[in-house]
Amino acid sequence: MQGSIEYEVAGGVLVDGDRMLLLRDSRTGEIRLPKGHLEQGESHEEAAIREVAEETGYRPVGEVTCLGRMLNEFASNGGHIRRWETYYLMQVDGASRLAPRATDRARFKALWLPVDEAAKSLTFESEREFARRALEGP
Repeated sequence: MQGSIEYEVAGGVLVDGDRMLLLRDSRTGEIRLPKGHLEQGESHEEAAIREVAEETGYRPVGEVTCLGRMLNEFASNGGHIRRWETYYLMQVDGASRLAPRATDRARFKALWLPVDEAAKSLTFESEREFARRALEGP
């Protein structure tokens, strides 16, 4: 890949009481927040809710609160990526648990961490920033 690519993703910071849900990617070992690409005609919030459900098996309960939007730039496969990331604070509980898709179950392992440890555990600074925003309150 060469050149520059720009795209949008949306995801969630999932909180259940004093715990935050992170994902360990079995392919890379990275600790991440759930997120993914927007589908055509989908709002950021709709994409975030869908991606969270697909990757974690949870649907938010109550209000979903936007934590903001941030541009993340990095090199990948010989090209330059400009990725706009929008995250939402989502409250979840055991009753909101769904069955994750089989492909996502194999790739991601859920990690429930105390909120004071979660932000520090994330691999990428942009995701650590959104986790901090969630803890500070939108």
